[in-house]
Amino acid sequence: MKIYLGSDHRGFMLKEKVFAYLVRNGYDGVQDVGGVELNPDDDFPQFAQAAALKVIGDDSEDPRAILICGGGQGMCMAANRFKGIRASVIWDAFEAKMTRQDNDSHVLCLPARVLEDLLESAWKGIVETWLNDCLR
Repeated sequence: MKIYLGSDHRGFMLKEKVFAYLVRNGYDGVQDVGGVELNPDDDFPQFAQAAALKVIGDDSEDPRAILICGGGQGMCMAANRFKGIRASVIWDAFEAKMTRQDNDSHVLCLPARVLEDLLESAWKGIVETWLNDCLR
């Protein structure tokens, strides 16, 4: 499974943690589409576009993207502008499971402002559930 990661400056630190976690846990095909460095002047639409275009253009089986910004909503709205993208803002593992089962989402948008103050197990649970929950 290919997984594309993107974030603006507000989600940058969490994206770096998610990237390291995925690589460390054997997920192949993890690709960072930006930002590649912390830049307080960047903005979410360019990274949502980069990830959405990668997912749309990827002919491998079940390509996915994880996008992170302050509230998750900006990334989600920007990604969903692209035909064929099904992005969801998710804040807990239950919602991660439901968005896969009910909506077949393939772009996960995480709210850094919410998740960075919680235990690391919170975002790990969301990511693992979303990546591994089988569709009905």
